[in-house]
Amino acid sequence: MSDDPLVRVTGRCKGVSRSLWMKASVTLMKRPSTGRFLTIREVLRLPVLVQGLPRVLAGESRLDRAVRWVHVTELLNPADFLEGGELVLTTGMPHPEDASKLRDYVDQLADVDAAGLVVELGHRYRKVPDELVAACREREVPLVELARGVRFIDVTQTVHALILDAHGALLRRGSDIQDIFTTLTLRGATPEEVVHTTAELTGAPVVLEDLTHRVLMCELLGRPYEPVVSAWSRRSRAAPTLEKVAPSGPEGWLIAPVQDHHGLCGRLILLDSRQSPEPDPEHVLVLERAAVALTMARLAGPAWWERRAHRSVLRDLCERRFRSPADARARAEALGLPAFGHRLFAVLIRHTKPDGEGEHLDERIAKELERTGVRALVGETAPGRIGVLLALAQAGAWQPVAERIGRLAREELGPDAIVAVGPGVTDLSGIARSWKEAEQTAEAITSASPDQWFYVPSDVGLPELLGVLRDDTRLQRYAERQLTSLIEHDDRNGGDLLPALRAYLASAGNKSVAAKRAGMSRQAFYQRLHAIERLLGCDLESGLQRTSLHVAVLVLDSQEEAAPGT
Repeated sequence: MSDDPLVRVTGRCKGVSRSLWMKASVTLMKRPSTGRFLTIREVLRLPVLVQGLPRVLAGESRLDRAVRWVHVTELLNPADFLEGGELVLTTGMPHPEDASKLRDYVDQLADVDAAGLVVELGHRYRKVPDELVAACREREVPLVELARGVRFIDVTQTVHALILDAHGALLRRGSDIQDIFTTLTLRGATPEEVVHTTAELTGAPVVLEDLTHRVLMCELLGRPYEPVVSAWSRRSRAAPTLEKVAPSGPEGWLIAPVQDHHGLCGRLILLDSRQSPEPDPEHVLVLERAAVALTMARLAGPAWWERRAHRSVLRDLCERRFRSPADARARAEALGLPAFGHRLFAVLIRHTKPDGEGEHLDERIAKELERTGVRALVGETAPGRIGVLLALAQAGAWQPVAERIGRLAREELGPDAIVAVGPGVTDLSGIARSWKEAEQTAEAITSASPDQWFYVPSDVGLPELLGVLRDDTRLQRYAERQLTSLIEHDDRNGGDLLPALRAYLASAGNKSVAAKRAGMSRQAFYQRLHAIERLLGCDLESGLQRTSLHVAVLVLDSQEEAAPGT
């Protein structure tokens, strides 16, 4: 037995009264949740028409058109009484034998955009004229013959009841939808929330793009990115923006314009996988309300949507949140970052400015890079952190770009801003590793040199590395074991053995240079070295022991530098 409830019930409806039959049809076809209108295909499944043995003669590809009303007419000029979307019922009584007039009749229906034509046999025709079939096929007007007579009044009452019910449901649903987006607007919802809500209400993927057809935000409802947004720019350009929300382009996307103070600033796109030639009225309503909410957000103040999009993709790449390399590549390319044939570099800017100061540096960097033709994603990735993902066709071009970023960072954020660059990679899957190295480099460099605009992992020496690891308890215990006797001696006696050891180690064991650095005579300095050897039980002439002590002193110094008030 068929899975279609309409087909199953039709098989059980033979012999029931006309009133019960009509009631069954209305009950089966109600759609209070969506308000979607009936299609021609669904109307032909209604029991009131099934008894007429309907057969489609033309326009098979357009049977999913919405039926907005049913009109019964025997006139030769039906277009004068139609507004579009009507299913025309006729017995064919006035239809002439003249083929040209039959074509004119069909042209009228097509020009007014009637949903289709149903011809009942038995009164005028024993079969539908071939000329009428040919004309309908030429204009793609759905043509249906009824081999048995039916009561047109039953058809109109049944279908109109369903249409009115759909209208009522859509009005009720429309009020709910309006309330939802009004609430989002009043509480200042983010564009991500608006896009997510649109997708949830429609059950279909939703994309917000800018005027250059870059995907700023998208909600795919759990679907992978790659099949949905791959080759996005090319596909999007094939779907023009229409005057109203309607299917557009070869994929039948529903598109709504989003405005700002200067006019059109982007498009909200619903990717309905059902590929119906008639959009769901509720989907149209949701998209219209969502586009208005986004427009209101744009008009309310500066909306850094592109930066938000860059930030989201940067975080997903650095934290490996994409399902697959194909997904990561599709999402990055949809935002305008080339993934093939380019060397990719992760750049991190670390600063200590309070929230709100320098918050638009990411915008300045993005505009500067765009002005010079550099493709990049730029966005704040965390408080005090701005990320830049560079895509360079020439791998050796990264240093001038990094220097430019460093100059902008210092100009905007002051001399304490640190710019760190991770190693270049050839695939987005390696960005997380490059980003991690850039983060470690930025963390290790505690103070920027005025002459150095950026840092790379090779700039991190032993002091910087130990500074990064200063909170490791194993290092802390090591430093304590090596230096506790010396520190306690200085504390008890007000001594200066630790500064003397620090000067000696910093001078690479050169006692004369160390004595001068410590501001002591050689004899006094030598005495202190002997005291250090006695207290620590070590030989300062041993390179290995000197190195061990030097590491301990560096750990101690890094902890003192990090301590509050030091």
